[in-house]
Amino acid sequence: MPTHGAARVADFEELVREKTPESLVDYYATGAGDEQTLQDSLKAFQRFRLKPRVLWSKGNIDMTTKLQGQTVSFPLGISPTGFQCAAHPEGEKATAKAAERTEIIMIVSSWAMIPLEAPPAAAPNARLWMQVYPFRDRRNTVDMIRRAERSGYKAIVITVDSPQIGLFTRSWRSGRQINQQLRELKIRGTTSLAFCIFQCRLVNLQGAKDDVARAKASGDEFLFTYGREQTESMATWADIAWIKSITKLPIILKGIMTAESAREAVAAGVQSIIVSAHGGRQLDGIQAPIEALPEVVDSVRGSGLEVYLDGGVRSGRDIFKALAIGAKAVFIGRPVIWGLLHNGKDGIVEILNMLKNEFRNTMSLCGCTGVKDISRAYVRHESQLTCKL
Repeated sequence: MPTHGAARVADFEELVREKTPESLVDYYATGAGDEQTLQDSLKAFQRFRLKPRVLWSKGNIDMTTKLQGQTVSFPLGISPTGFQCAAHPEGEKATAKAAERTEIIMIVSSWAMIPLEAPPAAAPNARLWMQVYPFRDRRNTVDMIRRAERSGYKAIVITVDSPQIGLFTRSWRSGRQINQQLRELKIRGTTSLAFCIFQCRLVNLQGAKDDVARAKASGDEFLFTYGREQTESMATWADIAWIKSITKLPIILKGIMTAESAREAVAAGVQSIIVSAHGGRQLDGIQAPIEALPEVVDSVRGSGLEVYLDGGVRSGRDIFKALAIGAKAVFIGRPVIWGLLHNGKDGIVEILNMLKNEFRNTMSLCGCTGVKDISRAYVRHESQLTCKL
């Protein structure tokens, strides 16, 4: 039995803050701008209320579902989160092992601090998808996708909400830009995070070897020049069509927040979209993903497109609410980092099992015995509620 006293996922952030350097926690916790979207992504779930049905239980609770044809133990996955070796020496390998243990999807970040081949090698039965930016130099995109295919990844997740990097006001106010925070951080002792990031870029951006050679000569500045230039690609739907043409793996777009973009995704022929505000780290002031979800789901109904949600999920009730609105599954990022900081792979497994148990409990109390039973009949936005006396 755990002795740390964490009774909910949110408690783990408090636990790690007690024992982790502030600069490291702040790097993961920081949002863009005034952090309105970051905060609202959490609060918005509370504006949706559950409507349970009684005397409907039909037996054991079945939480399993399929995402892109892969069976998972419950409808939750791990969002792409970079630089995990700063949180724990095992980094993405520990996270992959946790995903393998709990039988859920993990999306491996293209900004992982280890070669993209390492997570599947560490967890050969893990359900892994690879996150890729539409890099400015297409050679990097092709190379990363080919390596993902050879390594057994089952889908390509393209992040589409980053034509530029978000502005981190909190870092400015504290006198430290994000770049400087990265330079200051240490990984379990002597190696600087910036050096490790530099090394990982050399591993995971191998398509344009001439550019990589020039970046190598600039040392730590590689992160802040070449890496940033590649990410800020100003991609268009033509780039999505091109990526789709070079691989047979399912294509998933991460960062869709409007009905218009969702319909364009259907027209582009992709297999899935993730309603996501990038953890509140890109454009501040946009609505919370859970409140963008209804219009997105309604706009693609009947198309066969799988819709997932990322952002603000901190409980099994949140998972249930997202599914009730129409998401096929949800993904989490920061809670995984808190688990990794707390106790490596076992810390992540503890958080995932906590969410799974809460989801099972919510399904039971709402009268659902299978994921397919969950519908909008079980949830209402507070703006729709009335109390008549």
